[in-house]
Amino acid sequence: MGEFVGYARVSSLGQDLELQIEKLKEYGCKKIYKEKESGARSDRIELANALEYIREGDKLVVYKIDRLARSTFDLHKIARELEARDIGLVFIKEQIDFTTPAGKLMFTMLGAIAEFERDLINERTAEGRARAKKQGKHLGRKGKDEKDVRKAVKLYMDRENNGLSVSDIAKMTGVPRSTIYAKVKEIE
Repeated sequence: MGEFVGYARVSSLGQDLELQIEKLKEYGCKKIYKEKESGARSDRIELANALEYIREGDKLVVYKIDRLARSTFDLHKIARELEARDIGLVFIKEQIDFTTPAGKLMFTMLGAIAEFERDLINERTAEGRARAKKQGKHLGRKGKDEKDVRKAVKLYMDRENNGLSVSDIAKMTGVPRSTIYAKVKEIE
């Protein structure tokens, strides 16, 4: 019997890995790879390290299916890679052991449901943005004060006489260089 290798992930720095780590240790994982990174990213460093470390006959153990990946495509890609290397895959919370036919079926179904749920969230977010935009609500960061923008543009237009660079003007006025360039372009 091979080694149980754990993988724990949360999406943001403010989230806590402790529950996942505790469950992975209870399962028997001695080595646990931990990271705070979005599951939508396929270039996660600690996941790559875990996949590089794990050997034939071992099992990669993950607390929940959505901790490994956020898309069915990525889940299947990782599962196929592990299967080709004769490495098992286990999800503790869902009680799925990918080394069994029933486990493979459940894995596929839950992966599809997780992706569907993510797509619904994205759809609702897009609808909310569209509704807010239609109502005339400003989305995104608050714009700079027009007085500061006018001052920055004036300094930019007179930069031959004042000897200031665009970076200097941006620092002095607090107006980003991109905004200065955009406003100057509108004028010209």
